[in-house]
Formats: sequence, structure tokens, C-alpha cells
Amino acid sequence: MPVNLSDYRQLGSSRLKLPVLGFGSAHLGGMYNRVGGDVAHATLEAAWNGGVRYYDSAPYYGLGLSEHRVGSFLIDKPRDEFLVTTKVGRVLHRPADPRHFDRTPWGGGLNFEIEFNYSYDGFMRAYEQSLMRLALDTVDALLIHDLDAHSHGDKFAGRLKDLTDSGMKALEELKRSGDIKAIGMGINVEESLDNIAPLVDLDFVLVAMPYTLLDQGVLHTGLRRCVDRGIGVVIGAPFASGILATGPGPTARYRYGIAPEEIQDKTRRIEAVCRAHGVSLQAAALQFPLAHPAVASIIPGSARPQEVANNIASLQVPIPVALWADLRTEGLIDKDAPVPA
Repeated sequence: MPVNLSDYRQLGSSRLKLPVLGFGSAHLGGMYNRVGGDVAHATLEAAWNGGVRYYDSAPYYGLGLSEHRVGSFLIDKPRDEFLVTTKVGRVLHRPADPRHFDRTPWGGGLNFEIEFNYSYDGFMRAYEQSLMRLALDTVDALLIHDLDAHSHGDKFAGRLKDLTDSGMKALEELKRSGDIKAIGMGINVEESLDNIAPLVDLDFVLVAMPYTLLDQGVLHTGLRRCVDRGIGVVIGAPFASGILATGPGPTARYRYGIAPEEIQDKTRRIEAVCRAHGVSLQAAALQFPLAHPAVASIIPGSARPQEVANNIASLQVPIPVALWADLRTEGLIDKDAPVPA
């Protein structure tokens, strides 16, 4: 059954409802290559004209540029007609030497240094900075961004303590006052969903990689916990950071790097099943995660208007139940994974 783009789903047990399709704005921050202002505006215009009303950003995306892009577009739209989420955990500062500043991986981003800060003061400052970049006086939800042991090394324990001792107090205060409707956590790795997210009281998680058509490793662990505790889920990378949109190939990306051969091979096999049923890989990738009972929305990224149009069209494609059955039979998706009706 095609996805109804006007369908809003309850986000866990929070007061927030999200449309099933949102817009992930990381690419507008210039990951790998700069996206020009006219192209960024046209891409957001295509999303709006296609009915997209949920936009997610973060200070990290383009070191502030993504939030500027989103804010400059939405400033002329009625505030009660759209939803915006962004993230805390990084405060931006002017670098000492802007001319020689390394913006990697945001080759097309801005010249701002990152200060990781998960304390009360850090969250409040990041929130205020985001409001200024977005040209808004409210956002609908804030997410704790990228707090995992792999990314933070020997600073991880201290930053986790900052979060649990004081950072969460800032988010709870903003929620009580009505400034935000929900508290979330952005998650890139399976271990964070299983081990870090349970340490704090969350309304939802934004899962960027661990649950896609390629990988359902958290189905019986982290996602089971979300169902049991009424925690909503947003899928942030339904294309697994690229390969499920482009298909396999020498430049195909997975987990933000070049896809290894075993992922390329699995993608080829999934694509072959899709082709046998007359369905695109992209359509299967976008519709698959929406079948999970905890998932409220997917937010694929786009850098060009045509990519937005393709995403919207892919959600309208009828997918025969036999396609999912064949993927299960061939061991390409977990046998217990919920699939679209």
C-alpha cells in the first residue's frame, strides 16, 4: 500500500506528532561538496511543494550552514505549518585562524570550530545559537547529538557525566516550559541505542544507521526497548548514507565511507529481488522502516530538487507483499522484521 504523505504519527508517548516523511538537511551543510544557495533553496522548495512539513538539522551540519539554509527558507512560511528539530551537544566558535581552518568533512561548510559540551550551560547556549541561525524563537524538539564512546574517546565518560548530571536538566526545563515538545537522542551506532540511550529519559531516538533495509541488528534489542517503553523512533538514514539510493558501485557510500564488498554484494542481491518485482531499490528502502511500530518518520537527505521528487515518488509506489517474502526467504532481511502490508 503506498504511503500517505499527509499521515502524521504519534512520536512515542510525547506530545509531538510527525509526518511520515521529513527532510534531513545534512547535505545542505555541504558534506564533501558545497551546495550553492540557489540549489539549497530550490531543494527545500521542492520539499515544501511536495508536502514535506518536517525539517531536521543540527549545528554540526556544515558547521552552522545547514541551519542557516533551513532557517532562511522557512522564515517566510507560517510557523504553525511546519515542524523543526535540531540538536545539542556542540557549541560553535570562531576559529583563531579562519583562513587556514580545516572544515573536514564539511568541505562546503562554514568556518566555525566545534566545542563538545553536554552540560546545562552548553545545551542552553547551543539551543540559543540554533534559534538565531534558524531565525526561529522555538523548535519542536531537541536531540542529544552523537554521544558515543567511539566518537569521544577518553573524553566520553566526562561528557556522559555532564549529560546525566546537568545537560538533561536543561532539556527537561525546556520541555516543562513548553519551549520544546520532545527530547530525543541522535544515534549512529548500535551500541549507543542499546547502552547510552537507556541512561536518560527520552521521548524518541533518531536512528541514523542501525535500522535500514540492509541492517536490522537492533530489532530485538534497542528497538524492542523503544516499543516496550513508548519511545518513538525517527529513521535518519534510510538509504544507509547512500548505497540504497545509488545502488552498488565503486563510489557507493555506506556508514559515510565507501561501501565494503560484503555490503555491495548484499545490496546487489536486494536490488535483484526488487527488480524481479518491478520495484526500485529506493522505494523498498524508504518504505521498509516505516513498517516498524515504533517508527514515526523517515528523514532522507537531499541535495537537489530531483532527489526530493524521487523520494516522494518512491513512497507512492505499491510494493507487492511477495517482495518482502522473497527478501526473508533469501535471508536478506531479519525474519522477524515488520514489513509494509
